[in-house]
Amino acid sequence: MRKKDKFTQIYFNEADPMTEIDTYNTDLKRRLRSFAAEYPDLCRIAEEDDGRMSAVIDKRRFGFKLTAPYSEERKQAIREAGKVKGIHIRLKKVGGGARE
Repeated sequence: MRKKDKFTQIYFNEADPMTEIDTYNTDLKRRLRSFAAEYPDLCRIAEEDDGRMSAVIDKRRFGFKLTAPYSEERKQAIREAGKVKGIHIRLKKVGGGARE
């Protein structure tokens, strides 16, 4: 299966207390399995087949966040803080491609 065919779909409405999630995303599937095992009254795995998972989770437990892009000033401040803490050196050693 091609990567562009591996989707994640999230379904909810204002009336239903549950959110339905269909996904091929490996990390999301792992997190849903873990959450369902720990909190079976709030989340359950509805179906798994061909690499896809369907889960139902309490709408109050599921969220997503939108993040604004960093300003150039903030990016520069993060770079400088990384240099002071030596983070750029460690990243270079593991092939991270950090800039000095």
